[in-house]
Amino acid sequence: MITLFGAILFTVSITSLCYHFGIRLYRKYRKGWLNPLFTSSLLLVSLLFTIHLDGETYQQGSSVFHLLLQVAVVSLAIPLYKQWGFLKKNLKKIILGVVCGTMMGVVAVSVMAGVIFHLQEEVVASLIPRSITLPIALTISQYLGGASSATVIFVIMSALISLMIGPILLKHLGINSKAAKGLAMGTSAQMIGANRSLDWGEEEGVMGNVAMTTSALFLSVSLPLLTLVMNI
Repeated sequence: MITLFGAILFTVSITSLCYHFGIRLYRKYRKGWLNPLFTSSLLLVSLLFTIHLDGETYQQGSSVFHLLLQVAVVSLAIPLYKQWGFLKKNLKKIILGVVCGTMMGVVAVSVMAGVIFHLQEEVVASLIPRSITLPIALTISQYLGGASSATVIFVIMSALISLMIGPILLKHLGINSKAAKGLAMGTSAQMIGANRSLDWGEEEGVMGNVAMTTSALFLSVSLPLLTLVMNI
């Protein structure tokens, strides 16, 4: 019988090691499909199956990460504070880009998942916040009645898909604006997209970071409206 302390120590250790391995692998090869979130998750799941560790034990042990996620939510205010001058300078671009991108994602998911495919409300609620940063996505999903485990999967998959096709799509559409590229990646692929934007340049990285934060903020304050739509 694994004690709670032992479960926490073990799960934190293997999760951290898997993520560290994912980061090192990505830094070595710099391939989009080798994103640390994807490779570390794949490695962790394989490891859990190998050692036959049940999900309940892992969930108990990983409870410390849920606490850290709450701290991460508050820390999202830091990028906004640091980039406030840049934010005011490009306020119209940011508001228009983030609001359109976020709402288009919500409407597309609601229509396709709920109306066309007639998925369960729990699945739709888990899908709605898929394009925003994970800590806030989990909070919104729980508020709407979604499943946290499904939301994690949807957020990671959405970010990885956006990371792979986003730069290609921007190139084919002839979008060269630094602000537009950063906003697009930050809105669609949250932290992963913001980090990718930083590879293009400082302005793209700033816009990606701001887009990631403001899209999460916008969707959070839209919760009453989302709840109304979910109940229709």
